[in-house]
Amino acid sequence: MMNYDLFVSDFDGTLVKSDGTISAHTKAVIQEYRRRGGIFTVCTGRMVPSVLPRAEELEIKEGPVIAFQGSVVYDMGKREVVSAGYFPLQEALPLIRLLEDEGHHIHIYTVWHLYTNRRDEMLEAYERVCGVKGELVEGKLSGFAEESKLDIVKVLVMVEPEKREPLRERLTALLGKKYYVTSSSDWLVEVMPAGQNKGRAVAFLSEYYQIPKERIAAAGDQLNDLPMLQAAGGKFTVSNGVAALKRVAEVIPSNEEDGVAYALEHYVMKGDAGASEGGQDE
Repeated sequence: MMNYDLFVSDFDGTLVKSDGTISAHTKAVIQEYRRRGGIFTVCTGRMVPSVLPRAEELEIKEGPVIAFQGSVVYDMGKREVVSAGYFPLQEALPLIRLLEDEGHHIHIYTVWHLYTNRRDEMLEAYERVCGVKGELVEGKLSGFAEESKLDIVKVLVMVEPEKREPLRERLTALLGKKYYVTSSSDWLVEVMPAGQNKGRAVAFLSEYYQIPKERIAAAGDQLNDLPMLQAAGGKFTVSNGVAALKRVAEVIPSNEEDGVAYALEHYVMKGDAGASEGGQDE
């Protein structure tokens, strides 16, 4: 009997190497886990059109993939969104206007579309990594969003790495309890409706598949993965993960060293106890 029936992995920085590839070994181990009856899914900050081709690369042809920091769950077999959390438009608009007034490079997302107020090298790098194309909006994004009555699932700011944490901390203090502010990379600050995070996605899948949290494992590398690890029974972080995750999770090899495959082989598909309650401090 396997230790965990559902394994939820972050994508960038955890499952994927820095060159954007997933190793043949990791793919083979995931397929073996699924062959034994396990459900494997990815949980990412990426938008749905970005993650679907990568899920197909992993031969996930049925079951869930999770996008937008946990706010959207897409069922590969049904080919439809089965859960989504949106901003009330009147809560998204003041946020967008605040970011516009401060002159930021902004993205706003619906489930299927990315709209931006700036085309520059950072956007082009983002598009290459994620395999999506942003739609440049002439004029104010806030005006466009209001006029189009967009169902917004995420607002993102692209910043230089040294500005990320000051902006994240300031927005967290400024925006209050209606918003969830997080980061999935050195140059992104992301804002979601309160309660829409990766932990919420784990709770949704637990109910969707009737799998208790003790039978769910999760692996991540960044601060946005912390709610996911806290919601799961098995907690893993790659060695390149941030210190906050290492304080609560079992540390596995880095994303460059097939850490997810290691967790599946050594903790999930074996009867050995491990990684269920806490990890190591750094």
